[in-house]
Amino acid sequence: MYNPVKFKYSERNFFKTMLNEIKWATRQRLQYIELRAYYTGVVTRSDVARAFAISDAAATKDLKLYSDIVPENLLYKHAVFGFVPSSEFKEVFADLSPATVLPMLEANLTVVAGPNRDESVFGIPVESMVLPNRLPDKVVLSQISRAIHNKKKLKVSYRSLSNKDSKNIRIIEPHSLVNTGFRWHVRAYNEDTFDFRDFVLSRFVSAECLDTDAESSDQYDDDWSEIISVQLTPHPNLDEEKQNSLLIDYGSDNEVITIEVRRALIAYLLQQLSVDTTADHVLNPNKYQLIVLNRDEIEPFAAWAFS
Repeated sequence: MYNPVKFKYSERNFFKTMLNEIKWATRQRLQYIELRAYYTGVVTRSDVARAFAISDAAATKDLKLYSDIVPENLLYKHAVFGFVPSSEFKEVFADLSPATVLPMLEANLTVVAGPNRDESVFGIPVESMVLPNRLPDKVVLSQISRAIHNKKKLKVSYRSLSNKDSKNIRIIEPHSLVNTGFRWHVRAYNEDTFDFRDFVLSRFVSAECLDTDAESSDQYDDDWSEIISVQLTPHPNLDEEKQNSLLIDYGSDNEVITIEVRRALIAYLLQQLSVDTTADHVLNPNKYQLIVLNRDEIEPFAAWAFS
């Protein structure tokens, strides 16, 4: 049984020894406790039990162990029957950087990294292209994610491209994070314009999750709730062999590639797939290999992607 009292070294040696002593299965749950508390604002016994399919008693034991190791990080709050991050919170077990956490949120993963993070688990080399970081710092992201999780209003300082020189203070009500393939957005109701909009994560200068409940939600966001079929086909200026190869690439057994997508995300889909959205299909077919078949139907919801 791990005994935190026995470690009396410097802080660095303390945590190094501690991590070596704790079994990986336990450390997974401690990572989850840390990440869940920081990015949602609360972690409960039932959260841990549900995430790892363990008993409430076992989850309580994990929460107590975490509190014994890092007593200054979490505070018990009776109103939510769980632990909330303190103002002195510091990550110990988990990498809480947005670059690590956002893909986890997207993939619904419970832990940050496995014990073989520097080795290929399957023995198959995979290389990823590293693009420039376009993310906020973790404090900003945590306030945004807490507002989403707890359905609260969010006070933000946001730099828009149309107003570069000022930090535009506004109140928004976020309901979802969005990965467009190029960058991360927040889908939120904007109180200034009385509509739902996309806010680029990297443009948030600051964010504060307020105690005020949000009055909107995703169910009032029509462009988010409505799913539409985008119909694509190979560019007509490609030769027949290339057109057939494209159809095979996209798993289509006819001349139409159909993709179901939220109306709010249509433009990003067209951008990600490099679709020629010109009316006369005049773009280079070797770069823009697809065109839109149902332009009249989808253009009203993705006007900026059409030319």
